[in-house]
Amino acid sequence: MDQERRTDSGIDIHELYGPADVADGLSERLGAPGEFPFTRGIYPQMYRGRLWTMRQYAGFGSAEETNERFHYLLGAGQTGLSTAFDLPTQMGYDSDHPKAAAEVGRVGVAIDSLADMETLFDRIPLSEVSTSMTINATASILLLLYELVAEEQGVPTGKVSGTTQNDILKEYTARGTYIYPPKPSMRIVTDLFAYCRDRLPRWNTISISGYHMREAGSTAAQEVAFTIADAIAYVEAALEAGLEVDDFAPRLSFFFACHMNFFEEIAKFRAARRLWASIMKERFKAENPRSLMLRFHTQTGGATLTAQQPENNIVRTALEALAAVLGGTQSLHTNGYDEALSLPTEKAARIALRTQQIIGHEAGVPDTVDPIGGSWFIESLTDEIEELARDYIARIDDMGGAVEAIETGWMKREIEESAFRINQGVESKERVVVGVNRFETEAEPAEVMALDPQLEERQRQRLARIREERDQGAVDAALKSLSEAAQGTDNLLYPMREALAAYATLGEVSDVLREVFGEYEPRSTF
Repeated sequence: MDQERRTDSGIDIHELYGPADVADGLSERLGAPGEFPFTRGIYPQMYRGRLWTMRQYAGFGSAEETNERFHYLLGAGQTGLSTAFDLPTQMGYDSDHPKAAAEVGRVGVAIDSLADMETLFDRIPLSEVSTSMTINATASILLLLYELVAEEQGVPTGKVSGTTQNDILKEYTARGTYIYPPKPSMRIVTDLFAYCRDRLPRWNTISISGYHMREAGSTAAQEVAFTIADAIAYVEAALEAGLEVDDFAPRLSFFFACHMNFFEEIAKFRAARRLWASIMKERFKAENPRSLMLRFHTQTGGATLTAQQPENNIVRTALEALAAVLGGTQSLHTNGYDEALSLPTEKAARIALRTQQIIGHEAGVPDTVDPIGGSWFIESLTDEIEELARDYIARIDDMGGAVEAIETGWMKREIEESAFRINQGVESKERVVVGVNRFETEAEPAEVMALDPQLEERQRQRLARIREERDQGAVDAALKSLSEAAQGTDNLLYPMREALAAYATLGEVSDVLREVFGEYEPRSTF
């Protein structure tokens, strides 16, 4: 007897789908590509007009090493940059801080000051390349450093383009690189919104991220629901700060994972677009069509990669990338096959990029818009994921919103329970992972990327030189202005920019805000 099949979100999969499995009113729920509710895509022509941005995530060691990898990827045909920062940078510590020991340059590039940022983007024309930066608690600092480098290159502010992740709420739920409590953190987020409205009109001010919640163990439906619940909180905070919805909403962007249930992932992206469009139109009364568009970046699943038989990850990544493209992503990162073992080698990074290029240029996938739209299976899944996500959002609204759901630990518990169920399925072998719990082979040696053991000492020496050579009086005065702004209501990014331009370090700026705002201590979820 055939066993029951269901997705991780708990959606039962029928043996066969037909018209009766799709509710009435499908044509209204679909609309046309580029039109409300954007189920079929946010642009009329989608990839017939232009392929998605191939934005490979890179960052390790020093600014010099990452700059070399950037040039390598651009030379291989990458069309946008995506920067990974090390943990000290993400947590607001300089490389010579005791808490940074043994972590400098390990999971991303170390950035301590404007000098590092200048090196990171050396010989990269910022008027021609857009850059995404995966940074949250210190997002405002990295954005300002990027703007200062662009200014040194002579790039007009109107041409500076890219994205700061800047999604602090999901850090409290799934990732942990927070510094300050939620309320002052939200103030920094909305100050960045206002700053970019006035100075950097092409900058995507936030990338509201479900990716890390999915990697932590959420289901596809939870990923959509919790991401959009966080987005609602950001919109409400911006409105409370005096911004008009259509002044900032067109620059909101999203970031999702793509895991291995091929059809559920496609349906997830379509459901998220439709849900966001209706929320922005009905709840927030947005009038600009761009305010209704859920523009998103996708990264293939890091949690789906296996250390056993790592070459199998090439196939996993290709399937996930294809699902993201069929789901209508605006940009895409494909993981290196060796990332369950180490940072990706150049060979793995090249194969990952070539995977996107083969999908884009050989497979015929971009030739028509929403090629599997109208599939009874896909449309049924899209409807079910949207319904599950709406139910979660209603529960979160009843709690008082995403911030409350985060502070009470509810959202984190939901993710942990889903992760536990998924792990149980792997351990019981009900959930097959090829090479892990079925079709195992003897382990084979694999090439892994090694970092320079002298990196941390070199970074410390560079910091010492910067502190010796800068105008300390200018730094002290700028940091004092920042402290005063933090104690009041002024936009923090303007005094922050002054301090960074004088070569104040990331850690010094963060410490000023620590003194005023304090540090966040999470509640136990047990």
